[in-house]
Amino acid sequence: MNNLDTYHGKKVLITGHTGFKGSWLTLWLGNLGAEVIGYSLPPETTPSHFDLIPPKGVSIMGDIRDRKKLQKVIADHRPEVVFHLAAQPLVRRSYLEPAETFETNVMGTVNILDACRQNESVKAILVITSDKCYENREWVWSYRENDPMGGYDPYSASKGAAELVTAAYRRSFFNNEDYGKTHETLVATCRAGNVIGGGDWSEDRLIPDIVRAIQKGETLQIRSPEATRPWQHVLDALSGYLLLGQKLLEGNTTYADAWNFGPSDTDTLRVRELCARFEALWPTARFEWAEEPPTLHEASTLKLDCSKAHTLLQWHGKWSADQTIEKTVEWYRHYIENKEILSQTQLEQWRNQ
Repeated sequence: MNNLDTYHGKKVLITGHTGFKGSWLTLWLGNLGAEVIGYSLPPETTPSHFDLIPPKGVSIMGDIRDRKKLQKVIADHRPEVVFHLAAQPLVRRSYLEPAETFETNVMGTVNILDACRQNESVKAILVITSDKCYENREWVWSYRENDPMGGYDPYSASKGAAELVTAAYRRSFFNNEDYGKTHETLVATCRAGNVIGGGDWSEDRLIPDIVRAIQKGETLQIRSPEATRPWQHVLDALSGYLLLGQKLLEGNTTYADAWNFGPSDTDTLRVRELCARFEALWPTARFEWAEEPPTLHEASTLKLDCSKAHTLLQWHGKWSADQTIEKTVEWYRHYIENKEILSQTQLEQWRNQ
């Protein structure tokens, strides 16, 4: 992967910069010499990765649903690149708060695209959705970018809808055929698999739940041990976003499209297998397997076909599932046992590999 020098000196807006992925992206872009403007709600958890780093740049607390404030931020700071990560990111919470989930994930996407449409400074927009945006048929084949959008639960449906919204804005206002004639902006969407790594304390997510159980000396009940997920390290996913953003900034309309970023099939593991690897690296982790089926529907099988990113972007993840789990455990153990933050160290390890 190239060194991403394109971002040096560029003004980059990140929505959701206080979240797990957003804070890692903010750290990385700061390392690249970008002028980062973050727009997000305050961190939901204590501790939070954002508060522990802390990243460089301008940090503005605001709701993605606040259209007028968002428009003012973009008009005032005039970013050249926008990474839209702000979202309600939890499947199970979407069952409890469906309206808020749709307002945030769908209308939030409308708000950011519309604000960018009104500012000629913006040259590249990347909308980060999810592998759950696809109409999941629970089949063994991997999903390609041209497969239908869908979603059983409110979260998944909201991400599918965000993809449709983005496609409509791209066709209507940022059409690739009109690039360089009526506009100077390219728009893409990114669909990643289950992203893990140090610094995530979100509710109702497997890795944070494991870490909290270890801290409390409790046994964690796993509700879907046979579910299969494409696990990948946060830095691998972000590398795809950054590489794609660079291509958009270079003005190549080929890249203004939808993209999958996920691990290889050999790194797709059952939840039970991930827990076993975690336990081997951190022996105080203890698990028990739920005997009753989950009360809320969650997909049991989901894989991404990343051939497009491999071929056209020359993107490949660097860390295998075993390395991903090892780096994740290493991050949390160093933080819990020694109060050390390994984010910068692991970023440098990833970039130097």
